[in-house]
Amino acid sequence: MSRKLVVLTAGLSQPSSTRLLADQLTAAVTAAVGGRGESLEVEVIELRELASDLATTMTTGGLPTPAVAAARQQVSDADGIIAVTPVFTASYSGLFKMFIDVLDTDALNGMPVLIAATAGTGRHSLVLDHAMRPLFTYLRSVVVPTGVFAATEDFGSTGLAERIHRAATELAQLMVAEPTGVQGFLQDEPVHRHSSGNGVGAVRPFSELLAGHAGDGR
Repeated sequence: MSRKLVVLTAGLSQPSSTRLLADQLTAAVTAAVGGRGESLEVEVIELRELASDLATTMTTGGLPTPAVAAARQQVSDADGIIAVTPVFTASYSGLFKMFIDVLDTDALNGMPVLIAATAGTGRHSLVLDHAMRPLFTYLRSVVVPTGVFAATEDFGSTGLAERIHRAATELAQLMVAEPTGVQGFLQDEPVHRHSSGNGVGAVRPFSELLAGHAGDGR
């Protein structure tokens, strides 16, 4: 069976340490899922490339551009998410938050998420538990216990490699887990439904909406 992993990376430069960490996490998750007999499809969303589209979406009443709509669909179709952001002013970047803000409120229901962050110094390591974990918990995601923070000096270290392996193993385990239950008592539909928010149907003109309520006395 094939699983789908979506990687959100919010690095601003090219190349960036944020993308480097995202690639290392992706490789580790791919190996961990493969070790469980499953194949993995990986899609990377470079938020830097969506910056203009995100600004347009945020300033036009939330109406997504085609690029934003496609990214939202990728997220809601995923079996697991890796989310990596650089640290700005002791928190996730504004670009990262903009993307999270344009997702549907049900996009991450029950979604396994591995959180990670990069910074120039280890002083920002608490960003995972003080900013990112509360954010994804609020969105009803299942955040893996091990978050991965990497300061500049951490790259190439044994400690970072060990954290990456542990976090990847935790995410892979959640992604390949099958629902269990006694036959005849399973729910007909999954408990967690992911919505992209794109399929809202045709928008009716305001005049039609008024006409529909003209005689209801309200």
